[in-house]
Amino acid sequence: MNSTFNEFFMQRCLELAAMGAGQVAPNPMVGAVLVHQGRIIGEGYHRQYGQAHAEVNCVNSVAAEDQSLIPLATMYVSLEPCAHHGKTPPCADLIVSRGIKEVVIGCIDTFSAVAGKGIEKLEKAGITVHTGLLEAECRYINRRFFTFHEKKRPYIVLKWAQGSNGIMAAADGAPVKISNPYSDRLVHKWRSEEMGILVGTRTAILDNPRLNNRLWTGKDPVRLIIDREGKVPRSHHVWDGSIPTIFITGSRADTHGLTEIMELDFTDMLPALLKQLHQRHIQSVLVEGGPHLLQQFIAAGLWDEARIITGTVTLADGLAAPVLTRAISVDTMQVNGDRIDFYNPA
Repeated sequence: MNSTFNEFFMQRCLELAAMGAGQVAPNPMVGAVLVHQGRIIGEGYHRQYGQAHAEVNCVNSVAAEDQSLIPLATMYVSLEPCAHHGKTPPCADLIVSRGIKEVVIGCIDTFSAVAGKGIEKLEKAGITVHTGLLEAECRYINRRFFTFHEKKRPYIVLKWAQGSNGIMAAADGAPVKISNPYSDRLVHKWRSEEMGILVGTRTAILDNPRLNNRLWTGKDPVRLIIDREGKVPRSHHVWDGSIPTIFITGSRADTHGLTEIMELDFTDMLPALLKQLHQRHIQSVLVEGGPHLLQQFIAAGLWDEARIITGTVTLADGLAAPVLTRAISVDTMQVNGDRIDFYNPA
């Protein structure tokens, strides 16, 4: 294969795949293009969970005058086509039925229902299959999906805002406005990209947060509230029944149908919590606080990304932000005066 030529089309697959962010979980984001003699004749991506996959949308996008070119075209797809019946038929079967002779795949799907079975089905049909093109990039875009299936836990994103001197709340825990309105909108975009959002008891009580993405578009994350002793007042927003909410507690309580209760053994809280979230198919979680809960994730090494917003405000006294250890800085951006630093585990 001509590497530059092929990478161009796989990069287009990745651009398409990213358009499904926040809409397809717990499925992976996937993009596909059909190319005939250097010209894209069809392209598609997985738009919505439960609906057609990228390969289907790609084939369906081919214009009537180009239909005869489908068997002569090469399909590029960022993730191995599925070979099993889920909410939709196997994409590998579609590729075989349309007579496509060559398929270029970014990375293998390690989900047990696929895991090489799609490639096997294609090759048994006489299709030439190439794998590993922009593999790292193709795995990265679906890092939530791969972490969930390979590590058997949700992908964890830590996020907090702190003042210029590292203080994130008043001494009594009361919230202080730190980030600006532009950063706030970015945070709500982040919320739309994760399946769950987690806070501790004190944050739920003192901040009375809504934990939705009202400043952005897309699906709200499931609200996850650690409330071991049932202290969060019923008058607070997290009890309003507006979006799915799970209270993580040590004992069952009457929720009047407004929320769901997750009973948890708090002896070894984080592993027990992540195990239950995995069982409930919550693929990714944005942890928004408070500092004690965030520090627990850091200390346990149970995190995959950290995003720290540092505002221009300086707080004289108060609760210190978590200390991020064993971390690598991967990016920094400025948002109208706020600095946002991005970290991965070392």
